[in-house]
Amino acid sequence: MRLNRLGRTDIDVSAICLGTMTWGQQNSEQEAHAQLDYAKSQGVTFVDAAEMYPVPARPDTQGRTEQYIGSWMQARRNRREVFLATKVCGSHRIGIGGHLRGGSRLSKEQIHAAIDASLQRLRTDYIDLYQVHWPDRPTNCFGRLGFDQPIDADSVPIEETLAALNELVAAGKVRFVGVSNETPWGAMEYLRIARDKKLARIHSIQNPYNLLNRSFEVGLAEISLREDVPLLAYSPLAFGALSGKYLDDRRPDGARLTMFPQFARYTGEAGVRATHSYVEIARRHGLDPAQMAIAYAVSRPFTASVIIGATTMEQLRSNIAAVELTLDDQVLAEIETVHSACSNPCP
Repeated sequence: MRLNRLGRTDIDVSAICLGTMTWGQQNSEQEAHAQLDYAKSQGVTFVDAAEMYPVPARPDTQGRTEQYIGSWMQARRNRREVFLATKVCGSHRIGIGGHLRGGSRLSKEQIHAAIDASLQRLRTDYIDLYQVHWPDRPTNCFGRLGFDQPIDADSVPIEETLAALNELVAAGKVRFVGVSNETPWGAMEYLRIARDKKLARIHSIQNPYNLLNRSFEVGLAEISLREDVPLLAYSPLAFGALSGKYLDDRRPDGARLTMFPQFARYTGEAGVRATHSYVEIARRHGLDPAQMAIAYAVSRPFTASVIIGATTMEQLRSNIAAVELTLDDQVLAEIETVHSACSNPCP
């Protein structure tokens, strides 16, 4: 398994990270443990979770994902062999997290409450990487376009959030901190405040990145490289769309978009056209479309790890194996041709 340095830490993480947001909804505890066992056997030591998982977020399932990881680590007695990441919810005002703590926010009090609950579910006394899941302030995330957000005086200031995260580091509950679904301004503000106030520095940014959404390259990629804040790329398969399994209006039984059609970010007309083109490239070169998409994300110089998810062991084996695939110059050139003709159809 290829390893990459995580920011300015002394830690190398596996280039493939095991995503977990289906556990507790689409996957049982037994299936989650089987995925963890297989991933670890293939050199995947990086596992990513969140307090709100599984997705779709619901009060009756919230926290199950962390519980399943915790029961696995306890049963295998392997906590020190896992680089464990989880996340604290951002503001509930975007429509997610309203059932957490009376409405999730990134205040000092809520962050301390969130970490203690996550530690209990995960059956551990520390988190390797604790991430802000999305901003507290109104901004564009989860595919929103056209910036018309107000400057909200009621938002929890980034300085308060970072100071609370710094307290967790000082207390030994967290080793490193990172952000997710952030903007260039937000990333630089975290870095500025850390420098000026001598607080914990962010070491990663977990944002969507795939062939249908390369918006990270506009602004954030330069920050990532110049400031040593690498990308943890989520949705490398665009919710499975880049596998090609949803083309021609197919909805396979048990597939994520079949079960949850509200996740329509990657199935618009422009996205489907681009997906057809990328799948054709893969098939023309004898490649599996999903593996080609993952390999592309892995190969980017600003990427530390690509977060893959799977509901079946067959998917998991294929997705992890993609790390061994090197795309040749012709494949890369054809990918860029499609991207130039249809750039970021699903931001």
